[in-house]
Amino acid sequence: MTILFRPPNTAQRAVKQLASTVPAAWFLSKTLRHLDRSVLALTGGRHTATSLLAGLPVILLTTTGARSGQLRTTPLICGVDGERLVLFATNFGGAKNPAWYYNLCTNPQVTVTYRSQSAVYRSREATADERDLYWPMADTIYAGYAAYRARAGHRDIPVVLLERAHDRGRAE
Repeated sequence: MTILFRPPNTAQRAVKQLASTVPAAWFLSKTLRHLDRSVLALTGGRHTATSLLAGLPVILLTTTGARSGQLRTTPLICGVDGERLVLFATNFGGAKNPAWYYNLCTNPQVTVTYRSQSAVYRSREATADERDLYWPMADTIYAGYAAYRARAGHRDIPVVLLERAHDRGRAE
């Protein structure tokens, strides 16, 4: 599965700037998942509200619930480093890590869907050196990540790496 993203246009850059503010981040933390699901349904899974409005690189991450064991699908902004995908568990700068992060800690095998193509990945938390390498990538993707880090200063925001599970008759 190849993941390629276009650079945002002028209007999308303006939306990204607005989204990094405290009031917008609060609003988006409450509503974005609902907007994304609606846009996904309307576009046949090709786009999310986030990808259309802000031009951000969005994948669908399907995890297994840490407590429920049920499948949970979440649209997430991601970075791409070759075959590796990079996720930032900012939770809009909130006090706690997002639920998908805890799901990955318990069940590291996930499915990533991008434009109707899916692949199995295995997640792991980045090492300290990898974190230092990937935060500049995060800031290039979305300047709001710096604001999220400042608001979440009391906690280390996890950086999660997704590496492709190689198929040898079964997912590893």
